[in-house]
Amino acid sequence: MPTLLYASASPYSSKVRMAAAYAGIAIDLVPVKTEDKPAELISANPLGKIPVLVLEDGRTIHDSRAITQHLNRLSKNALFPRNSDKRLEAEVLEALADGICDCALSMVYERRTRPDTMVYQPWLDRQWTKITAALDLLNANPPRLPKKITAGQMALRATLGYLALRFGGQWEKGRGRLTRWAARFDEKFPELKGCVPG
Repeated sequence: MPTLLYASASPYSSKVRMAAAYAGIAIDLVPVKTEDKPAELISANPLGKIPVLVLEDGRTIHDSRAITQHLNRLSKNALFPRNSDKRLEAEVLEALADGICDCALSMVYERRTRPDTMVYQPWLDRQWTKITAALDLLNANPPRLPKKITAGQMALRATLGYLALRFGGQWEKGRGRLTRWAARFDEKFPELKGCVPG
């Protein structure tokens, strides 16, 4: 069985866990703390980033988008549509959600790794401007939630979960359609709710 090195708070790990569960692919979950630089993680991904999927033959796949593509191939397109236009739409949504997470994580690490006197507020403001622009775009036209969802919708749910975890009370105002979308996602796919960052 493949092994996923992950962290429960990581939105990228969350997306991959959702994708595996949704596609019906069994994986062994191994939590790791990236700040500890565990040998198991560094040998699987020299960048020391999660998630990493370690295959049974020892090969490793890192970057959550590479993992979702691998899981999609294994599941014969359970995570991305075969239709090229719909597939592109799902891939773009996944990339946008991951981009929001990139900005949010940048803000978290800016505060976590620097003394308060060295935190660079213009950098935080710049990242927050990117996040809010993307959220406003998504709030204006939330993705559909049909019976069969894609890795794109899973990535967005993971992203909103991460924002609720790290920026609760800061991102929701004026974005009722997105907060309702997250609640509907959890109602329609309760089996994935346990994968949301927490």
